Amino acid sequence: MSRRRRAVKRPVVADPKFHSPLVSRLVSVVMKWGKKGVAQRIVYGAFDEISAKNPAANPLDVLQRAVDNAKPRLEVKPRRVGGATYQVPLEVSPDRQVSLAMRWIVNFADARKGIPVQKALAAEIIEAYQGQGNAIRKRDDVHKMAQANKAFAHFRW
Repeated sequence: MSRRRRAVKRPVVADPKFHSPLVSRLVSVVMKWGKKGVAQRIVYGAFDEISAKNPAANPLDVLQRAVDNAKPRLEVKPRRVGGATYQVPLEVSPDRQVSLAMRWIVNFADARKGIPVQKALAAEIIEAYQGQGNAIRKRDDVHKMAQANKAFAHFRW
């Protein structure tokens, strides 16, 4: 992290197939070891699965709604005050909300064993779209933690 000045936030380039920055970010989250082609195949395959399961719904709209449902509004951050560490609830910036939601969806899809990643990612996106599933449970856990530590909100700075 630079000590001189804040890093400049670069705009996200839209992906070639759907022309959506959200899909491009999802490909980046799925990508491992710099293999963008493999990640694109996984994401586009998941979109085909979503289209097959919900022919009436647009996969982009399903993804947008799933990410919106999984976004956390609050999170806790440890702050050290006088020798004690407190879990201080903080509001989450919009960019971090999207990053956390996508990371949770992809990680829980990756944790599903026994089925291909494309089907697991499609299932996780559809569950988040419907307001259920592991990513939504994680968001609720984060909100519960923030609510439980509301007494330490005055340590915010």
